Amino acid sequence: QACTYPCQCPSQPLQCPPGTSHVLDACGCCKVCARQLGELCSLQKPCDHHKGLYCDFSKIHRGSGICLAHEGATCDLLGKIYHNGESFQPTCKLQCICMDGAIGCIPLCSDDLRLPSPECPNPRRVKFHNKCCEEWICEEGSEENRFETAMAVFREDPAHKPELNNLQENCLVQTTEWSACSKSCGMGISARVTNDNPQCRLEKETRLCMVRPCDFPVEKTKKGKKCVRTPKPRQSLHFEFSGCTSTRSYRPKFCGSCTDGRCCTPYVTSTVEVEFRCPEGDFFQRKMMFIKVCSCHYDCPRDNDIFLATYHRRMIGDHV
Repeated sequence: QACTYPCQCPSQPLQCPPGTSHVLDACGCCKVCARQLGELCSLQKPCDHHKGLYCDFSKIHRGSGICLAHEGATCDLLGKIYHNGESFQPTCKLQCICMDGAIGCIPLCSDDLRLPSPECPNPRRVKFHNKCCEEWICEEGSEENRFETAMAVFREDPAHKPELNNLQENCLVQTTEWSACSKSCGMGISARVTNDNPQCRLEKETRLCMVRPCDFPVEKTKKGKKCVRTPKPRQSLHFEFSGCTSTRSYRPKFCGSCTDGRCCTPYVTSTVEVEFRCPEGDFFQRKMMFIKVCSCHYDCPRDNDIFLATYHRRMIGDHV
């Protein structure tokens, strides 16, 4: 089909299956759901290049092709072999993909947490026999018990009981500490749980973090010192995340190293909103950790990135 300009794209937001990328069509106009391994493809229906797939036009005629994967290592999961670029569901709760010998998965079930509130005093997760994911139900109790439970989260005011229209005003904000960064070098994820939102609902919140770049030079320690000072790059740098680059440059502090076998990790941090721009022109914002002070200790975190073998891989445009 010939391209028509100016571009005319559907007004409705794109709805793609979990784990499917949003990619530009051949006209560079509209985002479409990328075709997966073995599916029919065309210029207007491109393959998921983020997963190393390409449209092979040699096997099917009339402007259509079939999505194939570039050569790469297969994956072995519990004795079952998956091809490079192949998507699969080992359970109803996970959507996984094989990428050159490494398996990465995204959860299909929400892991949200819920706190007692006036409209839901006793939240409980229940497994229904005809559904894969557990769902929240609100158990009703006596009127007196209903507000006793909810008051664990809301300020006690003898003048009136909390009403639905002033949840934020009555909310007792509860927030956990940020978890350790998921990677000891390079870009990782840190998480916490908080109810600091208009619904006063306990939710998981994440931020990007970088303890140190993987190619960061290690400075020598001075005589008698056990910790290397917190290094700062001489030149400002742009952060990269999933093939996208921060719109402005930064001079962040990174953690050095400890000479006595201990780990050097962030001790005091702040959280800043960072804007990223992607090769396909999209912008998005993510919270990111900025280090103020590091410390040496024996409680060493372990890397838990899902792509353990491919930490260096640039997954262009997989931010969607």
